[in-house]
Formats: sequence, structure tokens, C-alpha cells
Amino acid sequence: MLKNVATPRVFVAATRMNDGKTTSSLGLVSAIQQYHPRIGYIKPVGQRFVEIEEQKIDEDSVLMQRVFRIEAPLVDMSPIAVEPDFTRRYLEMSNSDSLVRRIEKAFDRVAWEKDFVLCEGSGHAGVGSVFDLSNATVARLLHAKVIIVSQGGIGRPIDEVAMNQALFEREGVQILGVILNKVLPDRIDYISNFARKGLKRRGLELLGVIPHQPILSSPTLAAIRDELRAETLNSDDAMNNIVGRVAVGAMSVHNAMNHFSPGALLITPGDREDILLAAGAKLSQNRGSGALAGIVLTDNMRPSSAAMKIVRDLPYPVLLAGSDLYDVASRVHDLNVKTRPADTEKIQIIRNLVSQNVDVRRILSLL
Repeated sequence: MLKNVATPRVFVAATRMNDGKTTSSLGLVSAIQQYHPRIGYIKPVGQRFVEIEEQKIDEDSVLMQRVFRIEAPLVDMSPIAVEPDFTRRYLEMSNSDSLVRRIEKAFDRVAWEKDFVLCEGSGHAGVGSVFDLSNATVARLLHAKVIIVSQGGIGRPIDEVAMNQALFEREGVQILGVILNKVLPDRIDYISNFARKGLKRRGLELLGVIPHQPILSSPTLAAIRDELRAETLNSDDAMNNIVGRVAVGAMSVHNAMNHFSPGALLITPGDREDILLAAGAKLSQNRGSGALAGIVLTDNMRPSSAAMKIVRDLPYPVLLAGSDLYDVASRVHDLNVKTRPADTEKIQIIRNLVSQNVDVRRILSLL
């Protein structure tokens, strides 16, 4: 049974994946710290994890601890990591009580000597139902009120919020309000006006409208390298370069050079040494300006020793991937971009966006 029911807390859920739940949570932790300096964080059920000291820890818990230096064991900030065979094993053994106790004990430790705790869910209200730990159930176990994050719009977000509202209310969980994320800047006033009216009809408040920032959906070279499990052929000093657009270099050198611009990622077969030579020449002509974000060479084709001399002098990363051109381009295009601890530029943008566009004082007053 949960021992700590006194420390203020909030549970952040979303209407679907990639709606901006982690972005909102990161910004909220930063903003709430202005009022409650000693803040705790927990993601009770995580689905994307890394291994740290032989423990499976959700990526978002790692992000929060490293960005905010939260004083709590990572294993308590991420008590349950859903491994590939987690659901199958649960359905065979049905050990609900032990999972509940693990979450409750982890929360009590995370909340120890804290002024506030932010609990991050793992998707919409029903995620986790298959092993009896839906977000709605977990919010009830933690005695937490809920903020729902949804993508910008009017009709679809309110429809989806209504479905989530029904499940939370069935569990007896109160919803504080809704944050709309990724709203086009020129439609903020329009969306805010009508979304507020639509939510009010359901007894809900609009707590914030966050404008869309393309940079937050753009991957870094480090994220692409990890996704492709690629080898870095030169210095990794610029792995935090942000990719603004992608060009596939299956073209003539002349046409490929038209894509040599800041923020561009060039994906090309590993045997296209003419393109590597052109990259070096272009950089030399511009005296280092107008550099690409990076280059990915495909098919595990390692450049010759002569071409490698050019690669090593390039001021941006050159990666070598084992997959073919189509597979690499598809995986980069479909990459689910997650904020990482090293993404300092993105993190500062997120902090500013939430502090300027979410009514944090109202959230705290509702608690």
C-alpha cells in the first residue's frame, strides 16, 4: 500500500504515442522547480529502456535524472520496464500484486524529502491494461490527478480526450486539464478559443497550447547512428548536429552538390567516392561554411584509403551503415525522435515553450 499520500503529485498521460508527453513532462519539471525546488520523477511503466548497471531503465527516467540531477535511484524512477516477453510472462503467471507493490515502494522512495513528484505515463489511459496496469489504474494507485497531452486541433483531440476521460473517471481519477501540443503558430489563437469551448463542455480546462517547433521532431546524428547501428568514420565531436532535411545521393555529383547545405543529411552508397571528393572540395571552397549535418554511407562499403583522408578532415560526422540505400533512408525517415540528455539546444527550447505557454500556476492551484 502507498505510504506517501501527502506529497503533491501529477500524472502526465497522452491521447496517443508521440503526442509530446515527454516533452511536456520535461518542461513541466523545469517550470515546477521554480515553485518546488526539490522535485521527484517517476515513470512507473516504461516501454523503451536502456541497460544501466544490469538494470533495465526507461529512457525518459534517464533523461530526467541527467537533465535535472534528481536525487533518486534510477531503479525507483523506472520500477517496471516492459521487455519484449513481459506481457507473455505476465499472462502466464499473473503477478499483479507484486508489480503493484513494486510501483508503490518505488514511488515512496522517489517522493522521499521531495516537495513535488511528476509521474509520467506510458501513453493513453488504457496502455498497460493487458497486464492490469493501465495508466488510469497506475494514476489511481499513486493517488495522482492527471494532465492529458494531445496534439493540436479541435475535433480529433477532444474526441480522443473524451475516450481517455471515460477510463480515468471509471478508475475514480480526476483530470486537471489538457495541454495541446504541436499547434501551428499561426493557428494558436483560433485553436485555443475553440478547444477551450469544446473541453469546457466536458468539464475540462485547457491548461496550455504549445506551438509546433520543427527542431524538436528533427533527429541528431547520434540518434541516427544508434538507430542504424552505424560506425563513425571520423570524429564524433559533432554528433549532436540536428538534421533538418534528408537527401538521397543516388544522383550525379553535380546534382548532389545542390543538396550540400547546413542541416542536410546526405545518404549515399558507400562506393560513391566522387560525392565524398565533392564534399571536401565544396567545404574547401566555402572555407568551412555551409557544412552538411552529416553523411551516411550505405551497404557497408568502406571508402578507399585516399577517400578516407578526405572523410577524416570533414567537420561533420560520416557514418557507415550496413543496410542498403532504401532501408537506411526509410529508417531515418520513420525514426521516432526522442529528446536525449545531450540535446541541450532542444532541452532549452522545451523549457521555454512550456514556461511561456502552459499555465503552471493554475496546475499547482488545482492540486
